[in-house]
Amino acid sequence: MEDSCFARFAPIVAIATYSQAAQVLTPLTQDPNIQLWLPDSLEKQGNSQHYEGSLKEHLASIWAENQAFIFCLAAGAVVRLIAPLLKNKAEDPAVIVIDGSGNYVVSLCSGHQGKADLLSQIIARQLGAKAIVTGGSSAFGLPAIDTFGFIYGWHKGEGDWTGVMAAIAKKSTVQVIQESGSTLWQKHLPPSHPFHFGFSESSAELNPQARIWISPTKRKIAPKSDFPKVQWHPRVLWIGIGCERGTSAQLIETAIDETCKTYHYATEAIAGIASIDLKADEAGIIQVCQRRNLPFKTFTPQALKKVDVPTPSEIVQQEVGTPSVAEAAAILAGENLQVSKQIFKSDTQLGAVTVAIAQANIEYIGHTGRLYLVGIGPGDLNQITPAAQTAITEADIVIGYTLYLDLIESLKRPEQVIEASPITQEQQRAQRAIKLAQWGLTVAVVSSGDCGIYGMAGLVLEELQEAGWNGKSPQVRVFPGISALQSAASRVGAPLMHDFCAISLSDLLTPWEVIQKRLHAAASGDFITALYNPRSQKRTEQIVTTQAIFVQHRQEDTPVAIVRGAYRQDEQVTITTLSQMLEHPIDMLTTVIIGNTTTRNYADWMITPRGYLDRTRNEE
Repeated sequence: MEDSCFARFAPIVAIATYSQAAQVLTPLTQDPNIQLWLPDSLEKQGNSQHYEGSLKEHLASIWAENQAFIFCLAAGAVVRLIAPLLKNKAEDPAVIVIDGSGNYVVSLCSGHQGKADLLSQIIARQLGAKAIVTGGSSAFGLPAIDTFGFIYGWHKGEGDWTGVMAAIAKKSTVQVIQESGSTLWQKHLPPSHPFHFGFSESSAELNPQARIWISPTKRKIAPKSDFPKVQWHPRVLWIGIGCERGTSAQLIETAIDETCKTYHYATEAIAGIASIDLKADEAGIIQVCQRRNLPFKTFTPQALKKVDVPTPSEIVQQEVGTPSVAEAAAILAGENLQVSKQIFKSDTQLGAVTVAIAQANIEYIGHTGRLYLVGIGPGDLNQITPAAQTAITEADIVIGYTLYLDLIESLKRPEQVIEASPITQEQQRAQRAIKLAQWGLTVAVVSSGDCGIYGMAGLVLEELQEAGWNGKSPQVRVFPGISALQSAASRVGAPLMHDFCAISLSDLLTPWEVIQKRLHAAASGDFITALYNPRSQKRTEQIVTTQAIFVQHRQEDTPVAIVRGAYRQDEQVTITTLSQMLEHPIDMLTTVIIGNTTTRNYADWMITPRGYLDRTRNEE
């Protein structure tokens, strides 16, 4: 499943050797990305398969085929099983161990590069367990410096990664020189981080113990450097290509590599290739893009001829209708021309190639972004669905109203970007989330209650529609939450047992005349009515008018529930009557439930009959 939270780790194997362990893993193995293996002594469950012979032999046969292994087995036994199969942290799959009671999920092996740390946290959210992550970066609340760039589509370059990670673990000063790529990660570091950004006027005073370069430039790092250095390469380089028809892929690749080498650019920093639309079917270019997994952008001659270039050609103008292909295409794709056109020919290869390089201000991530629209209910972790918790933990970026983000603090990961904003900036949050998801990130937009009931889901989808969204990119998933009316109702009994409606008294987006019309309809129709946004500091008369409307249709002793901050530390619950409801504190964090003509107050519980007892009495 493409939209599964486990898709990015697939294929995944889960292994249990006894019945209770299989039961612990069953909720996970309902996901099609996870294959459960059991010994033939156990009965099959769901899509499980039996392995023959010893588990050690079976592991050896499937080890190279899978990216992650989840064991419900003693940690010591797992260590002995996998020890002969381990190579290095760049190649080893993620290994997770879950205890037999399903209370703890341990990231055992390949925590960073194999994503075991993240996978363990996602599994823990699914099972309601506690994730155990022992990596140094997590202990300090820091992003894993050897993997965090993957979020932004960066490629790892050369360097002493072990040495740099060791320096970070010791909290030594680490110099970060970032010349390209997103700086979002910098803005959300803990105050005590060890990073120093940029060049220091006095390197003696700085005395860094490690250095990180984030740049399209390929630097030579001496094997015996005075301190460890590493390189990340954001994909910001767009290669403009012009070529004769039938030019070989080998010559095109040679031209790209030689140009990058001459100008000290890392080929890992290449975002894609750009050319004129006449080359959309050029076999050599297509082969290069396929081999290197690069996107191929093409532009019309009309678009290309509008671009000012340093070396236009009258011959090219006569042949294809624009004075420039390579330079103009590079600029349209990447904005800032870095290398003007270079011409390559070969005595042994067909054709001729022209190469130019431009650098984009924003890197190319290279995968489809996702938007998670998440309802967190009242904010208490026990009231948030496992799926919603998982979505929040999995996301690259979490966006929401400051108060709601504070309520889910424990769900956040060190490498996540958290963007909080005031309550009145809903549209800005929606637009920001869409922009980041269109770029290629996974973004969780948090709403209290249910995101589809007076939450952010509708606004985000409206904004997507306005932007001409194709329904596929970015991908969108909606994670429901317990709505405010449900939370409030649960605190006072069962007031919503018959037909009910919800009405917001805020006239910020809906004219007050329309709201009054709905109030009259709800009151006259005998609907139990949940009132959202009943009163603010500036808007005080709407709740007074509402009460007057309902008094026209209901008895003054009709039960009314006033619930503020349900399931939060400052929760306040009051059961009163329609005539006395205005005597109690009501604000924007309050939900008011007005009963119908049959609702009653019994032993401080609010009950609305569904009609079962009346039917029984009639039958008697």
